[in-house]
Amino acid sequence: MSHQRTVYLIDSDSESRRSTTKHLAAIGAEAWPFASAAEFLEILDHLMPACILLDMEVEQPSGIDLLRILATRQSPWPVVALSARPAVAVAVEAMKLGAQDYLEKPAGSAALSAALVPAWSALERSLQVAEAHRAAQERVSRLTPREVDIALALLGGGANKGVAHDFGISVRTVEMHRAHVMAKLGVRSLAEAAVIATQAGLLVPSSCNAPAPARLLPPPVRALPLAPPGRSDRFLARRAG
Repeated sequence: MSHQRTVYLIDSDSESRRSTTKHLAAIGAEAWPFASAAEFLEILDHLMPACILLDMEVEQPSGIDLLRILATRQSPWPVVALSARPAVAVAVEAMKLGAQDYLEKPAGSAALSAALVPAWSALERSLQVAEAHRAAQERVSRLTPREVDIALALLGGGANKGVAHDFGISVRTVEMHRAHVMAKLGVRSLAEAAVIATQAGLLVPSSCNAPAPARLLPPPVRALPLAPPGRSDRFLARRAG
């Protein structure tokens, strides 16, 4: 089963976990049950990407606190919140913190499917974006620091002559650096290079058609891993319970 069909079920009620696990199996999902948010966080860094089904009544940390932690870590994993005692304020806060949907417990197979199908699609899109980012960064890493500077100047709308003046070098040298950048990035135009630079996080995407000055993005907050080293043996040993 693909990791996109995996669901991390965080629910402190053992009977609810068993029932929800059965409903998930009925829609073709594999549940990984956790009795608390703390248990989930303990092995979070070793988990593969998946959707999260979160009971908002869990404690230490609470469901809201777990959502805040995931938001801080810029987690791309979709979260579907659950609650046996739904409250408007909690639902609104959960959605503000990134929950993709909010279901009332007990949630049957139909409700879970309606919430998880778009969540799985969102996960797939986020993984594709992450892979594009990784591949683009690998290409950009082939450039020297000077080539990066020249590339950013050119991508910012600078002409060869203007870039040469700004860097105190000859136009021929700029052309040489430009050719090296194109070759190392594996592209044939500045437009293609701009796509790679944007995917790699070097450029801020511009919403307008006119070229805007290029600038570096700030360093990202540490995100969740996209390629796990493997399932935790300790977790698998207690998973049956």
